[in-house]
Amino acid sequence: MTTQRRNFIKSIALLGGATIIDFNLKAQSIMRKTSANSKLQLRWAPYDLQMKHVFTISNSSRKTTPVVLTSLTYDGVTGYGEASLPPYLGESQASVMEFLKKIDLSGFSNPFHIEEILQYVDKIAENNTAAKAAVDIALHDLLGKIMKQPWHKMWGLNTGKIPDTTYTIGIDTDDMIRTKVKEVEGQFNILKVKLGTADDKRIIKAVRSATQLPIAIDANQGWKDKHEALDLIHWLKEQGVVMIEQPMGKYNLEDNAWITERSPLPVFGDESVQRLRDVQKVKGVFTGINIKLMKCTGLHEAWKMRNLAESLGLKVMLGCMTETSCAISAASQLVAGMDFADLDGALLIQNDAFDGARLDKGKIVPTDEPGIGIKQKIKIDYK
Repeated sequence: MTTQRRNFIKSIALLGGATIIDFNLKAQSIMRKTSANSKLQLRWAPYDLQMKHVFTISNSSRKTTPVVLTSLTYDGVTGYGEASLPPYLGESQASVMEFLKKIDLSGFSNPFHIEEILQYVDKIAENNTAAKAAVDIALHDLLGKIMKQPWHKMWGLNTGKIPDTTYTIGIDTDDMIRTKVKEVEGQFNILKVKLGTADDKRIIKAVRSATQLPIAIDANQGWKDKHEALDLIHWLKEQGVVMIEQPMGKYNLEDNAWITERSPLPVFGDESVQRLRDVQKVKGVFTGINIKLMKCTGLHEAWKMRNLAESLGLKVMLGCMTETSCAISAASQLVAGMDFADLDGALLIQNDAFDGARLDKGKIVPTDEPGIGIKQKIKIDYK
């Protein structure tokens, strides 16, 4: 067996889902028909998302979210990706594009060497996780299109087991909270409410004045005293809250663990769990973890995080930033069988550049189109 063939089989084995033999044989058959001169071509373009409402969390507000959209072409087939850049992530359009300029894919003649390609991208520089996710998502979209299959099928996931997605209600006045809830009445089966301020009880009461739907809470590290936080969680349970996300600071694992141990509700780590290396560290600290593509560098690592978390007995939810249907559709490929989903990012914006995963009876459901299942609906000038 040649070194190239061994590396190929190794890379496919790490994808999971579809049988290695079937995937291997199909991929090799495709590669035999590919031009020997084919190369991976990465391009990108900045794009600004316009929010439907001002989006406020415990420590910031915004009306727009900058993103960078990517395209990755090989032998006439193009995959699309996205880096979403909310301010707290620490990346910008300028930093993402500067990172992308450093990527040289000329050394990779086979796009199916996904492990090698993404390891190379990851080692270019520390952090830059959204920029790396933009490449990862485009590569997955490209490979799925080449294989003519969506990733949820290649991973062997049952889309009949997709959890309801939450719809996010940001911190706001009572009237605006009621307006936001009424705007989506009948479309969702669970809401996500941002807390972490002195007005937490007021916010919940405002939501409850408009709906009796179950509520997930995201404190965004906003609670500072563990005893007060626990008291609030007991009160929240009485209000129909079903889960808590990131109650205390991301580095304060001791107090987060103290709360989790005593909480009547499951507690999920978000900011405390960025990448695969963090999963083992939070066993015993949280009930479960929130995986986001922009935090963990994309689908390849998200799939590994999911599998590791489940093997450790941790619950798993899949979250998002404010994103187009490109990144949301990518995440939707992975969501079946998870405990919670928060994939409403594209529903919060006015200028989605893609058609893709759809809202169906409160769930974000991937299409059966190949790759990540999207079609571009706004012309983007990739350079």
